[in-house]
Amino acid sequence: MAGRDNRVIIVTGASRGLGRTIALRFGIAGARVVVNYRERHQDAVGAVDRITKQGGEALALQADVRQGTMVAAMIDVVVKRWGKVDVLVNNAGITRDRLAVRMSEQEWDDVISTNLTGPFQCIRAVSRVMMRQRSGHIISLASLSGLQGREGQVNYAAAKAGLIGLTRSTAKELGRFNIRANAVLPGFLATEMSTLVSEPVRSRIIEENALGRASTQEEIAEFIYHLSLMQHVSGQVFNLDSRIV
Repeated sequence: MAGRDNRVIIVTGASRGLGRTIALRFGIAGARVVVNYRERHQDAVGAVDRITKQGGEALALQADVRQGTMVAAMIDVVVKRWGKVDVLVNNAGITRDRLAVRMSEQEWDDVISTNLTGPFQCIRAVSRVMMRQRSGHIISLASLSGLQGREGQVNYAAAKAGLIGLTRSTAKELGRFNIRANAVLPGFLATEMSTLVSEPVRSRIIEENALGRASTQEEIAEFIYHLSLMQHVSGQVFNLDSRIV
């Protein structure tokens, strides 16, 4: 399969967890993948090495998605190296769970700036490239919390709800340039971030699933890969677990 997909893909927060799995899936297909990271340089380099061994081409680029100047510089490096950007996957995200009455302004700001302002910075920067190309696909990882809300996650739920709105508005603004924008709700996954969730909450989430089990990173990555190839789907929100919305 290597070499069949010559697209240029940027995955934010790709040094670990779901972002890494998504980056590897594109790499298996032979794509040129940007493994974006903020702090975990060695993990990002490890992902690049795996993609290279699987027949793809990859580049680890450090950028804090909250910082517009850093994001713009990252996009410039990608365009100078590969001449285009075909797909942006907004994956970078954090949690700072706490009941609203006890949540600090810093915990609120940290989550909003990473999970909502970050995707905005990336979308704004990459849109200029995609508009010139008159093609592109922006896929953002949202959450069911953004639709339903969840206790202890007012910051996270607000950011993800905003990300869904950002995705839909982006789809309307950029559709005339043949740029698609979609959101994916990956469900509860076994990642480093999910270990911060208490056992009672994890159990309740699993019980909410009609199938009684969580999603897998590999299944989500497979869906995102195939979604990225779809030419006539935009402005949609895809729920990928068995919780009934």
